[in-house]
Amino acid sequence: MKQLLAILILLLAVSACKKNEESVPDRVPEWSKTAIWYQIFPERFYNGDPSNDPKVIDRAGAWPYKYPDKIPTHPWTSDWYKLQPWEKDFSNEFYRNVQIRRYGGDLQGIIEKLDYLKELSVTALYINPIFESPSLHKYDATMYRHIDNNFGPDPEGDRKIWESEDPQNPTTWKWTSADKLFLQLIQKAHKRNIKVVIDGVFNHVGRTFWAFEDLVKNQQNSKYKDWFTVTKWDNPATPENEFDYEGWVGVKELPELKEDENGLVKPVADHIHNIVRRWMDPNGDGNPEDGIDGWRLDVAEMVSLNFWKTFRTWIKEINPNAYSTGEIWWEDWDHDVMINASPWLQGDSFDGVMNYRFARAAKMYIVNRENKNTPTAFIDSLKNIYHDYHPDNVRAAMNLISSHDTERFSTLIKNPKYNPDHLRNVGENPEINIEKPTDEEYQKLKLVVALQVTLPGAPMIYYGDEAGMWGADDPDERKPMVWQNMKYEDETTHPLGKHRNRDKVEFNFDLFEWYKLMMGIRSQNSVLALSDVKVFYTDDEKYILGYKRSDETGSIFVLVNGGDKNADAVIDASTLGGNNLLTDLVTDKQYGFDAGKFNFSLAPYSVMILK
Repeated sequence: MKQLLAILILLLAVSACKKNEESVPDRVPEWSKTAIWYQIFPERFYNGDPSNDPKVIDRAGAWPYKYPDKIPTHPWTSDWYKLQPWEKDFSNEFYRNVQIRRYGGDLQGIIEKLDYLKELSVTALYINPIFESPSLHKYDATMYRHIDNNFGPDPEGDRKIWESEDPQNPTTWKWTSADKLFLQLIQKAHKRNIKVVIDGVFNHVGRTFWAFEDLVKNQQNSKYKDWFTVTKWDNPATPENEFDYEGWVGVKELPELKEDENGLVKPVADHIHNIVRRWMDPNGDGNPEDGIDGWRLDVAEMVSLNFWKTFRTWIKEINPNAYSTGEIWWEDWDHDVMINASPWLQGDSFDGVMNYRFARAAKMYIVNRENKNTPTAFIDSLKNIYHDYHPDNVRAAMNLISSHDTERFSTLIKNPKYNPDHLRNVGENPEINIEKPTDEEYQKLKLVVALQVTLPGAPMIYYGDEAGMWGADDPDERKPMVWQNMKYEDETTHPLGKHRNRDKVEFNFDLFEWYKLMMGIRSQNSVLALSDVKVFYTDDEKYILGYKRSDETGSIFVLVNGGDKNADAVIDASTLGGNNLLTDLVTDKQYGFDAGKFNFSLAPYSVMILK
């Protein structure tokens, strides 16, 4: 009897363990390891519905606060730096006018381009902020509970719905036309096996945020006085307004949400918890299929790690397969020191990280002219990442080369003395070469893309990189998307009035086909996503690098020439898996061996992907 009872207890324990393993919240979602990401900056992707284009009222509260009485939607295909007549009447300074511009990108535009994304083998979207905000970038939220009304079909009707709600009481929240269209976008993306991840900006809000507006109006009597860090209250007895508060890195346009030892203070955390539930399970039926698939968390290192641990439990309770990734970036920008994100990747906070460290390593190997890294140094840089992060976190990291916060990689290639995120824009750095990349510079970009898809980490495309777009740092990396069926004005204008050569703006079909090929190779060969990397050949003088990815499905061998000269080499057949024929997935050519040797030649900045 005692033995039977012991066996029963053991079986119950095993059953409980299995159940716990199935629901454990700290596992990295499998889909994120094989993901091919595409990042969309909504206002600049595609204008699918011109009827919802922002008006002056929609900009109220956004820098620079004063606007012309009438501002037409900016011509999508116009010369980026050229001022339109209404802009010249307002200011002759490009970098002032560009913040006023709205091009009309919206959710309908994303929906209409989902099949375009499938051509690129995209399986996951990262969409920059879409919550209501007066700015073009939406990092200064007015509210989290609604999608920006200019991204949906009925801006004025949505505004009336907002006014009928209590922003602190979720039971009063309704669904606007923009909200409903976003839910349609999720549904249509999911039908194409594309996940949807959105930006969570929970460190700060905008000055139009409903709780902050109440604070400004009611001061110490506001119900939300504990949501923000107020450093000085207004004295009504004086003509001056002494009210002051903490903003993100001192920027007053972005009031910081208050924290204590546990992270965001409880009333703020409770509100965000309600927001998480709203967008991850919109109909509240316990099935998260109608909701988003995860979050990219803005300036994540500036919010207490304790909060992110709590945040993770929230999202995993709703959807155990939800993905979270952090913008964890600079430790010391001045000295080009990036953060080791391992404290955020310990199984109780994030699944991945925006892997800017990969972009820097690739740039120093492929792009640098001075202080160019050898293949050995490049691999050492990657090994540092692989050492710092668990293999699952490495595989789930967003391996990016461009983003909304950096210059486009093609422009970085044209300005090789700068490291990623140090180029800045022309107003801050007049030395920048803003002209279109040359064929050789695009070839370097192709090679870096090949590294993206053949090394550990999930490759991420920043919208338009695949179309050949170029641009310096904010705002120049946020030009409107270049589409195949649009005729664009040549770029001839320099923002500082300098001479520049005429650059033709058009969809780069050759580069697009390369992206299609590379992302297709990645999606069709899981070994490139799920296996470790092993270096089998380096020649630091010729800048040749060879590495392989192997698992039970087979092996892929990658040979890279990161130099500017033709490079030849010989490798033993045993190193490449024996005397089997090898197919180059780039060219479809087959290669054999000569007396047990593989002889190959690589053109400058080229790659062979052998299977």
